[in-house]
Amino acid sequence: MALTDRPKPILAAAPNLASMMFAAARMWRKRPAFRFHRNKRWVSLSWPDAARQAANLARALRLAGVSAGDRVLIISENRPEFLLSEWALMAIRAVPVPAYLTNTPADHAHIIADCGASAAIVSTPALAAMLKGLARPGQPGLDLIVCMEPAEGCALFATMAEGANGVEDIELEAANIRRGALACIIYTSGTGGQPKGVMIPHRAIMSNIVGGEQLIAPLKLRADEVYLSFLPASHSYEHMAGMFFLPSLGVEVVYGRGIEHLAADMQYIKPTLMTVVPRLLETIRGRALAQVARGPGWQRAMFHRALAIAEKRLDGAELSASDGLLDPLLELLVRRKFRSRFGGRFRAAMSGGARLEPELGRFFLGMGLLVMQGYGQTEAGPAIAANGPINPRPDTVGKPLRGIEIRIAPDGEVLVRGDCVMDGYWGRPEETEEALRGGWLHTGDIGALDIDGHLRITDRKKDIIKLSGGDTISPARIENLLMAEPEIAQAVVGGDGEPALWALVVREKGAGEPDVRAAIDRVNAILPQPERVRRHRVVPAFTQENGLLTASQKIKRRLVLQLERQGSRW
Repeated sequence: MALTDRPKPILAAAPNLASMMFAAARMWRKRPAFRFHRNKRWVSLSWPDAARQAANLARALRLAGVSAGDRVLIISENRPEFLLSEWALMAIRAVPVPAYLTNTPADHAHIIADCGASAAIVSTPALAAMLKGLARPGQPGLDLIVCMEPAEGCALFATMAEGANGVEDIELEAANIRRGALACIIYTSGTGGQPKGVMIPHRAIMSNIVGGEQLIAPLKLRADEVYLSFLPASHSYEHMAGMFFLPSLGVEVVYGRGIEHLAADMQYIKPTLMTVVPRLLETIRGRALAQVARGPGWQRAMFHRALAIAEKRLDGAELSASDGLLDPLLELLVRRKFRSRFGGRFRAAMSGGARLEPELGRFFLGMGLLVMQGYGQTEAGPAIAANGPINPRPDTVGKPLRGIEIRIAPDGEVLVRGDCVMDGYWGRPEETEEALRGGWLHTGDIGALDIDGHLRITDRKKDIIKLSGGDTISPARIENLLMAEPEIAQAVVGGDGEPALWALVVREKGAGEPDVRAAIDRVNAILPQPERVRRHRVVPAFTQENGLLTASQKIKRRLVLQLERQGSRW
């Protein structure tokens, strides 16, 4: 049975995420659910076993004192236990609070204090020890720490999840949870200050799932689809897609071994579906171009001819007779070879988390790789709009998903309304009222809708630069163009109130000052006069350790600009 032939269903009928996962376990009981690397080998977990473990864990957590409404921190690599923890907690009305592995102890302390977490589920003894070390004399600590690996003074995950008990009682209990109930709290990465806890109800993620299923329907998913999960599951993007959306469609989820093993994992796993971020695509393209540049002249000529022909096809232009003759050969020797980097079975990827430059999107489409761009925010579950598989438009983030309304405010801000929208920020009523005023989520992004309903995002509302000459500049576009150059790893563009733009740039390893200058010159050559970078300074990397990079790898550009204005060095 093809995935698209299944009875209609679990998504519209399920009252909440936990119930949806139990229904999926019944529907896909003969399919592999999850695969993961453990003890130097790949191991599979079936749907029936996953449901049984989630139900056992739910019972054990309740016996250990976890009650409805309790907030429970989850810190882990991407692995089945992460999903099982959320599934179990949601089923007993507790509230999962996923957190980044890369958070500092201070970050974790802030989240625990802010949401009032009473328990935590972690993957390693080191994480358990770190949480224990946060306790201060006279202050309440966590009542319960569950560890996925044996750790002193912690409950063991495997012991809590084991057992031959059925799932019926927990599934029946979960069925009474309404869609509008709080499902989880996900903390924003805090580019503009302290992270805020976004209260996400079941209906928000389920709205994303229904809209996402309709969006990718033209792919006609097969029974052997494999999704490689490598982006942090604590990020709202991967949290929705890899934890709930694709599993609900019967797609096998394989948890990668980490970004450092991604290339090897793609070759071994041979994924058909992925979610990606633009920086990864930039890196893959950069390495391919560098490899071609080192090759013989005939190889470079073939590669660029293959790209040129692909560009014509993307633009709907008619191919010349010579192009038509060469194209099958270039497909075999150039494009197919490039696609083999993804394992050879790759069908589609959704790019999100940051702006995908149109030129980069066109490169991958030209190579025969379906890379679609989407747009969203944690406050919207997170998906708001996306391109579908048919005629994706790399110059836009696509159309609103089913059930989502988008309106452009007079000042250009993108406003969103629909079931996907959050309930608010935990413990921050004033900020909630500001974000949801008038019944619309105020995204803080500047954008426009074209005549066909496609959305373009141009910048963050608070990041717009106004030069002293009156020009209004979008720094995000220029920063992305700079970072697309192989010599530049990171960039922040400033110049508000000044005659011209300037940039702070971080060099890629091996690049010198002349290389950076040449990269900036290449970008300036394609920009209009007011948008050109007139001066630059090479600076050390923006990192989480120096407080200039969020856990989701976004540069805290306002803080960077503030430090630069103060003459600070990092």
